[in-house]
Amino acid sequence: MKVVRSIDELEPARRAIAIGTFDGVHLGHRRVIEAARAPGLRRTVLTFDPHPRTTLGRNVKMLGTVERRLELLGELGVDETVLLHFDDDLAALDAEAFADSVFHAAGAEVIAAGEDFVFGHRRGGNVDTLEKLGFDVRPVPLLDGVSSTRIRGLLGEGDVVGAAALLGRPAEVDGVVELGDQRGGTLGFPTANLALDPCLLVPQHGIYAGSALGHRAALSIGLNPHYGGTEQRIEAFLLDYEGNLYGERLVVELWERLRDEAAFESEAALVAQIADDVERTRAAVRPA
Repeated sequence: MKVVRSIDELEPARRAIAIGTFDGVHLGHRRVIEAARAPGLRRTVLTFDPHPRTTLGRNVKMLGTVERRLELLGELGVDETVLLHFDDDLAALDAEAFADSVFHAAGAEVIAAGEDFVFGHRRGGNVDTLEKLGFDVRPVPLLDGVSSTRIRGLLGEGDVVGAAALLGRPAEVDGVVELGDQRGGTLGFPTANLALDPCLLVPQHGIYAGSALGHRAALSIGLNPHYGGTEQRIEAFLLDYEGNLYGERLVVELWERLRDEAAFESEAALVAQIADDVERTRAAVRPA
């Protein structure tokens, strides 16, 4: 999949465009992208970074990094993706100016979007506007109960199984492995400490079972209360893995929330609980 960051970088072509922020690339998003198909037209996704609502002054915690979004779009067989920087200038364009500078300039003939899609200054345009401007518009009905907002809510409650049902895949945490306290190694469970982009949503604190790099992974998200921690930490123990991950990007799937964080009466009790978490992680089932 080819990725460009402006309309000017596109080769001249006739296009079927799916437009949306596509945060999480969930089941509803996939229906929109699937609708952007037509014989002889290049299948193109047009998405935004940052989230338009962030530019407009609202705080939105994202379900995934831009890098992960592009990877997921590539897995859907898209020919190309335009990652537009959503800034104040783009937000100031009225609907017709937006359609001219984006859709017409890109060679769009077919436009697929969610049926509630709006665009342009003060949300002045919608799918009816695009039809009036001469595009073949494919409004895609919303999937009942499926939205990025709903998925954020489920993850905030620690319901990774419910989130997976809406995503069509397990939820994930995605970050770069950094040096931590190195306490896990002394306990017999060396962990990879993930540094996440502050724009990303962090699931409810707790202990999770999941996977990374083809290995089962037991993941701790929280403050490490046993050691009196005050800073949020995300620590993954990859079962049966040997290697140095420092500085590497690590994507960890979340399969099951095992328990809350806790402080223990002794380090021996902590080690025993971690051993139980590891065994439960071995038995965990990847959510469909």
